[in-house]
Amino acid sequence: MKRRLIVLAGAVLGWRAGAAETSRGTQPGPLRFGVLPIGGAVESRDKWTPLLADMSRALGRPVTALSVTSYESLEQAIQRNEVDLALLSARMALDAVSRRGMKVLAQVKRHAGEADHRAVLLVRKAGPLDSLDALLARPEQWRLARGDRRSVSGFILPQVQLFLPHRIEMETRFRGEIIGTHQTTALAVANGDADVATNNTTDFERFRQQFPDEADRLQVIWRSAPTPPAQIVVRQGVAPAIQKKAQLFLVRYGQGAGPRADSERETLKSLRAGLGYVAATNEALLPAAHLEYQLARQSALNGRWVSEAAREAKLQRVESQYAEQVAALRNNAR
Repeated sequence: MKRRLIVLAGAVLGWRAGAAETSRGTQPGPLRFGVLPIGGAVESRDKWTPLLADMSRALGRPVTALSVTSYESLEQAIQRNEVDLALLSARMALDAVSRRGMKVLAQVKRHAGEADHRAVLLVRKAGPLDSLDALLARPEQWRLARGDRRSVSGFILPQVQLFLPHRIEMETRFRGEIIGTHQTTALAVANGDADVATNNTTDFERFRQQFPDEADRLQVIWRSAPTPPAQIVVRQGVAPAIQKKAQLFLVRYGQGAGPRADSERETLKSLRAGLGYVAATNEALLPAAHLEYQLARQSALNGRWVSEAAREAKLQRVESQYAEQVAALRNNAR
């Protein structure tokens, strides 16, 4: 907890200093780039440092990392207007665009037609829980390690595609739960502190590289459909010229030939974006909006209501809100 407060406080102090500098009429303060935790805040910051240093040179303006330990901390920083750019899960990006005055700049590029990033469930190979059927039959018997509610692979996809269709609410049906990063959830199962964990194929492969002994104790018992890619968003108040430069930098990063491009590609691999980034608009969030719609609809169908009319009214609101959100994403992309 102490580390989390120090890291976040340092980023906020840097922002305030920059804002004060700007108000005095001197050079603009640094752009603040928010990053989701990869293992831990310090590890995330270190992995992003090379790319952000290159971005600083390309923009002619300092770019600093705001590295936190949780989705919640990053969301709060966005709410306080302390983030100019950020790499976000599709679900967090949807909220940032819909409610926090941000827009999509780019997204992580993937192989055409290849489903290379999916949510998974992990259990111990020699543990008491050895099958998906056993999990679904008696969820209250097992301890769950899962991601934050804002995590697509750590919460939303398992909830939408597996648990809610079986009338299981992840937050209430299990014997106990641990909430954390994908590294935390995998370690919890490997060490016997939980029986099943949500994770994803990309992070689990990285976990294998960092913790080979612990990874050997684990097996996958369920895979989801492909997840929507992560998005890089920008605050709409950032100067349009800077937005364009940042987008151009991102789509060119790691492309081409030569030692410099080779070094950039190594940086991208460490950030789980080996193919780089592709320019995108708010329409890239339509898959995330559909997932959110599915989550709301299934929750309404499974909920307890005073009458069928009340349930139907809720379902109609879900349909209406989804239609409005889709229209807004398409209009703002033009």
